[in-house]
Amino acid sequence: MTRLISACASEILSMSAKELKQAIKASEGRVILVESHSCRKATCDEMTTAEIDVAFGADMVLCNLFDVNVPFVLGLNGHDENNPDPNCIKTLREYIGRPVGLNLEPVNIHADMMEERLEIPNGRIVTKENVQKVQELGFDFICITGNPKTGVDNASIIEAIKVVKENFDGLIIAGKMHSAGVDEPILDEKTLDAFIELGVDIVLAPGVGSVPGFSLEDLTKVVKKAHQHNALVMSAVGTSQEGSGKAVIEQMAIANKIAGVDIQHIGDLNVKENIYYTSVAIRGLRHTYSRMAMSTMR
Repeated sequence: MTRLISACASEILSMSAKELKQAIKASEGRVILVESHSCRKATCDEMTTAEIDVAFGADMVLCNLFDVNVPFVLGLNGHDENNPDPNCIKTLREYIGRPVGLNLEPVNIHADMMEERLEIPNGRIVTKENVQKVQELGFDFICITGNPKTGVDNASIIEAIKVVKENFDGLIIAGKMHSAGVDEPILDEKTLDAFIELGVDIVLAPGVGSVPGFSLEDLTKVVKKAHQHNALVMSAVGTSQEGSGKAVIEQMAIANKIAGVDIQHIGDLNVKENIYYTSVAIRGLRHTYSRMAMSTMR
């Protein structure tokens, strides 16, 4: 199996979920996943944000705020909110030559909130019907998580994993990058144990320095336990620090690599240069240039 950081587009797009997981594992902590606002206009006209993310070194693309009931990706020719396209994700995969996933949010309307809960469209919520639509749309992975203020708690994520496993063939990522407005620990041992027992492919955990009190030691413990049970770990910078300066980004990237994570997530408010800085920090210029320059025709 070719490691993901060295694989060309034709290899990547033909990978099964099992093969993709092994390709990530074989990359030894050097995979970068970039979260992308699929419905937000890119910096350059007539282009998707995902294309720019990949140009700066992304190995995987995670669509945020994607509504499965109104499937469209802004920047694909002729497609907009008033003209949904059920083939948009399959087209996007071909354009960028990378695995594409989306966030689905298991909202708990009874969660103990620290702030007023934000209502989100039904097409972004974990339901059996929505997961089946994700399968039909051609996504490679689902990230079960919560955006700010949405009221996603760990109990709802645990229940959502069961629904997703029954209705989706791709990789499953699960966890929280931040509180999502809920007054509870973001990731504790009981929650981690439940994720592992249910067989998630990748545990999502906050990156070191991204949320108060979640230390390098905490993340290292998560990684060691997950790896013992054949699960991978993705650290997340989803607290707008993806828009921080170069020194902050490099410091967080190295800390997360020391902890042993398999994937480093960069949030959707990113400064594109920070994808590059993360890449150089965790895998050097050779792999960075390769990822940025390799043609999707290979």
